[in-house]
Amino acid sequence: MSFLLPKLTSKKEVDQAIKSTAEKVLVLRFGRDEDPVCLQLDDILSKTSSDLSKMAAIYLVDVDRTPVYTHYFDISYIPSTVFFFNGQHMKVDYGSPDHTKFVGSFKTKQDFIDLIEVIYRGAMRGKLIVQSPIDPKNIPKYDLLYQDI
Repeated sequence: MSFLLPKLTSKKEVDQAIKSTAEKVLVLRFGRDEDPVCLQLDDILSKTSSDLSKMAAIYLVDVDRTPVYTHYFDISYIPSTVFFFNGQHMKVDYGSPDHTKFVGSFKTKQDFIDLIEVIYRGAMRGKLIVQSPIDPKNIPKYDLLYQDI
């Protein structure tokens, strides 16, 4: 389902999307088109994109073509999903140490829809971090890797 969503293939395109997406949640899925978990997430994103079109703009970002952002957001696991609103990076408290991105695939379409609604409402109120509405057992668990410390 990756072919149904627009792709950003350079730092310039990602920068433009961040700067130009106004009054909507910008969803950036970092990953690879051939990865099975990325394909699972892409299926959920593509099936919800029309329902969320008034609230969110969804793009796929290839981690191999945008190393600047891959490094900046510390993307060591794919897929990783990052959210923006009016050019501002939105953070979400998932009950994990990392609030900057969602790692893995959403379990259901409704989990993703609920998260976008919470981010949108929080951003409209001026919040930069929101509490995740997703059931903790539906959030993938992973270990943070600290290198060169």
